[in-house]
Amino acid sequence: MAFGTLDDDGDDVMNEINMTPLVDVMLVLLIIFMITMPVLSNQIKLDLPRAAASPPDQKKPLVLNVAIDANGQRWLDGKQISEADLEARFKTAAPQQPQPELHLSADRNARYELVAQTMAMAQRDGLGRIGFVTDPSGQMTGLTTGTPAAPH
Repeated sequence: MAFGTLDDDGDDVMNEINMTPLVDVMLVLLIIFMITMPVLSNQIKLDLPRAAASPPDQKKPLVLNVAIDANGQRWLDGKQISEADLEARFKTAAPQQPQPELHLSADRNARYELVAQTMAMAQRDGLGRIGFVTDPSGQMTGLTTGTPAAPH
């Protein structure tokens, strides 16, 4: 049985530093710097325009407030209006500059068909800016009279 020699004490101190991890880290840093340097040096100098505090003489667009109640009646700015009169109003408002805005609000019990017809009518007559008025809190005032809605 050979167990080794007695003159091998194993007390030798390692006098060298392992250079492999140090070289690996330095190469990674070198690659990172090589990639980022072209990005830093290729900047384009631009003289960007500055916005004025308030736009000069900007006219506010006409707002058409259309409401549809649960009975299917259409209202324009708080006044009941027929479908033909509403379409005529859309046609006269459409060519104005800036483009008028249509704010459409409908009762939760109104038929969706009436809402879709009103939107299609507005689009057909040349109104492109259509917005929906919603009330997530459920506290919206009455569509026609301006009185508070009854609590549920």
